[in-house]
Amino acid sequence: MLDKNGIAKRIAKEVKDGYYVNLGIGIPTLVANFVRDDIEVEFQSENGVLGMGPFPFEGDEDADVINAGKQTITTLPGASFFDSATSFSMIRGQHVDLTILGAMEVAENGDIANWKIPGKMVKGMGGAMDLVASAENIIVAMMHTNRAGDSKLLKSCTLPLTGVGCVKKIVTNLAVIEVTAEGFKLLERAPGVSVEEIQKATEGHLIIEGEIPEMAI
Repeated sequence: MLDKNGIAKRIAKEVKDGYYVNLGIGIPTLVANFVRDDIEVEFQSENGVLGMGPFPFEGDEDADVINAGKQTITTLPGASFFDSATSFSMIRGQHVDLTILGAMEVAENGDIANWKIPGKMVKGMGGAMDLVASAENIIVAMMHTNRAGDSKLLKSCTLPLTGVGCVKKIVTNLAVIEVTAEGFKLLERAPGVSVEEIQKATEGHLIIEGEIPEMAI
């Protein structure tokens, strides 16, 4: 089973040389720490940063340099800062190759709910709805179940939707799953996790074909 860093490390394998990548709040922000050194990647944050690096070491933080989740970040040589209008022009104009988001629920048809739980105060939807409406390649980083042990990979989402039919792949603490027209397709299982455990933790239709390999981290 993976922890949050393990999920981020596995997703980092999906990042290709020359990609422009948007990192959402939560687990996705950790992905920048694990990208291979031999490729060039530009990480974008919708508050107006292009060229984010790994999180700073303790004592090296600059409170004026933050990501969309208000976490302090580092920037790489050549990084740029710009206003939200320019940032969302980049997002809505489909100039981002890969979007990595967290989620509270994902449905077997690729619907995602990640911005609001009814009855709980939220500051707003942020840029999530722009990202899911514009991005062609969306990977979700999430825990497979909630704290009560209930599946977060569902037949249909119960929370307010952020986007419809947009998620392409999901990496959880248990598995790597592709979203297909027929439902969730199991691609890899986390170290020490059985196919049966993944089936039990997945409410939506799970397609299992042949022997499922253990993911390499």
